[in-house]
Order: sequence, then C-alpha cells, then structure tokens
Amino acid sequence: MFRATEPQNIKTERGLILYNICVVGGGAAGLFAACRAAGLGAAVTVFERNEKAGKKLYITGKGRCNVTNLCGVPEFLRSVYGNSKFLLSAINSFTPADTVAFFEGLGVPLKTERGDRVFPVSDKASDIIRALQVSAAANGVRMVFNERVLSIKRALGAVSPEGEHGANGFKVTTERGVYSFDRVILATGGKSYPATGSTGDGYVFAETLGHKIVPPVPALVPILLSKPDPLLQGLSLKNIRADIISAGSGKVLFSEFGEMLFTDKGVSGPVILSLSGRIARDLKDKILSVDLKPALDFEQLDKRLLRDFSENINKQYKNSLAELLPKSLIPHVIIRSGINPEIPLNKVTREERQRLLNLLKGLTFQISGTGGFAEAVITVGGAELSEINPKTMESKLVPGLYFCGEIIDAAAETGGFNLQIAWSTAFAAGSAVGA
Repeated sequence: MFRATEPQNIKTERGLILYNICVVGGGAAGLFAACRAAGLGAAVTVFERNEKAGKKLYITGKGRCNVTNLCGVPEFLRSVYGNSKFLLSAINSFTPADTVAFFEGLGVPLKTERGDRVFPVSDKASDIIRALQVSAAANGVRMVFNERVLSIKRALGAVSPEGEHGANGFKVTTERGVYSFDRVILATGGKSYPATGSTGDGYVFAETLGHKIVPPVPALVPILLSKPDPLLQGLSLKNIRADIISAGSGKVLFSEFGEMLFTDKGVSGPVILSLSGRIARDLKDKILSVDLKPALDFEQLDKRLLRDFSENINKQYKNSLAELLPKSLIPHVIIRSGINPEIPLNKVTREERQRLLNLLKGLTFQISGTGGFAEAVITVGGAELSEINPKTMESKLVPGLYFCGEIIDAAAETGGFNLQIAWSTAFAAGSAVGA
C-alpha cells in the first residue's frame, strides 16, 4: 500500500525547512506534475489538505474517470471554452495519445468509448489514482497529507538545496510549520466540488504573489430556468439539439446535440452541461431553445404533421401527439401551442399547425442562471493566462512560480478534455521544474 512520507528536515541558516520543489495540491494535475518533475531528478514535496490524494478524481466521470479524449489536437482545441491558443503548446507536448501510453505503461488498461472518451477498463477511478501514487512513490515524491498550505511568499535570498545563496525561493507556511522551497507549482484546482478541498486557496496565493485572477464561475453545471414546469421534472429527452440564443438579436450562439434532462429548477444532462460552460461568464439575455426533431427540417416535419393529422382526423388534438412526443411533454406543448386541446384535428387551422411546428423545432425557455460550485464539474476562470508562459506554465511575473490544472483560466467541454488539460499543463510545469 502506498504510504505518505514526511519531508526530510534540512535546516537552513534561517531556521526554515528547505526542499527543492513544492507542489500545492495532490489532485490530478499536482500528482502528475510531481511525478514528472521527480522523474527528471527533482526533489518534490506535495502538500495535500485532504487525508488522501486525488479526492476529486474519485468522482470524475461518475466514478469511472474519463481520463482523456482521443480526438486530434485541432478537434480537442475546439472543445475548449476560449483561450485555446494558450493550450496549443502544452497539448502538442503531451497529447491524449501520450496520456493513454502513460497510464497503460503503469499497468492500467484503458478503453475508448463513444465520442473518443477514454476510461479504465475496470471503470474504476481508483485505478488511475493508484497508478499516479505508485509512480510518485517510485520517483521519491514526498506526499504530505492533512496539511493545508496557508500562505506562499517570496523569500529572496533563501538558501537553495545545493547550498547556494541568493536563490529566488519561496516561504511556504502550512498548518504545521514554515518551509522553504526553490520553486512552487500551484495545482490547487478551482472552486468546483468544494467538499473535495477545492475552495479557491490557489487564487489567494496567486493574487498575493501579484497575479490577476479572472473571476471564477461554475461550469459544466445545470442551467436554471425562470419558470421551470413541475410537470416536466424528471423528463429525459434524447437526440435533441439545444441552442443558446441571444434574446436581443435572436442569433444562435452555441449548439449541442444529444441528451438533456428536466429538473425541479431547470435543465441538466450532457448537452446542457456543455452549453453551461459556453455561457458561464455571461448569462444575461440568454434563451435556451430545444429542437425536439432535429433530424427533420421544417418542411419535412410539417409533412409529418399533415400525415398524422389526416390519419387521425377525428381525434381530439390532446390525444394526437403520443407518437410525436414523450407523454409527460404533451401537456406542456399543448398549453404553449395555444390550441384548444378538445377540438378534433380537422378543425386545427394552418396557423395553429404552424405554431405547433415552431414549438417542435424551437421550444424556448428563459435562462435565469446556473447551479453553484457545489454541483459544478469544473470552474471557468482562474489565473490570467497572459501572465503565464504557455510552454512552461511558469509565471511571467514571479520566477519559480508555476501553474497547472484547473487553477488557470482554461476549461473545456465534458468528455475527458479537462483532465487532459490537467495532464498536459502538469507535464509542462513538471518538465520545466525538473529540467
């Protein structure tokens, strides 16, 4: 079983405990950066505030851990919510294929599912965490659990591990003591799932050291509606297209195809989570429009309605939609269509049929907000990318300070993309500090 080891006490002239590399955060990015740096010969200490490493990884992909997405780099970057150019170097340096090779090289067989999503064959996130821990232990990484970092300050003139004076070091204060390090990697994550320890500590450290923080907002999260219909709660829709539309211009801003789910407060499901990331920073005047029949254009769907109506000409309107819509959606559509539910189909006018057609191709809902960080998969926002070197993840403002993972302002859709961002940025940071 993997055991944490306490840092070795190396006293300096100033009475501080001195090590080479400090990694703050023992999640996906932190562990991977530590493994990479230690594998290149660096002495690495990881501080993790929780009692174990990778706590958020355990719940990633509903416990299955979607480790990456095996699409090409151009497609990968299209999944990123802006700032994709910043990630180009990191993704090219450590690609999704490299991720697969890394974990399979550690004895974790992987499989590729629909949408190029990669999972452990075992469907257990614990296998990924265990592999990272084994790699860390094999490379001599010191893991310190249950020790929260409280502050990080520059310590100019600190003594380096080689005994050299004048190094640009850092004084790291934790709940248990004060340590001195040559370099620091911030891998504290964002603010999503705060129960796992992601409470935004890294933002405070970065700001204290002079970095700008783009205000973090929850993403890959349910969307809240102004007037949720209780009758729709629990309804799951498949093979639909969901659009985010500008209320002012009527322009379609973003689209996703797939599945969605109505909740007590709004909507959720894969397409909704992806869309939430696209609008996380600007929810104002946004409308959700759902195309219930995306496989048919307006003309084709109108012909379908005419055929159905002609075959059931004496049926009441309220009893005519069972083959077209899920049962629980029918009352909602009937009310929104404004057509008398009692009239026979042969009395439905062309204008009324057009209203029904428009609803089927664009059932709209006013967006009022999103769920909070407690239910968000990721955070959008974080350390300003213009202040970070994209090749090394080193701060442009503070030499020796590095970033990786969710703490930076780079996020993407569901499907393994965000974990790949963690691996790639961690590889860049780990390579730089271990060089």
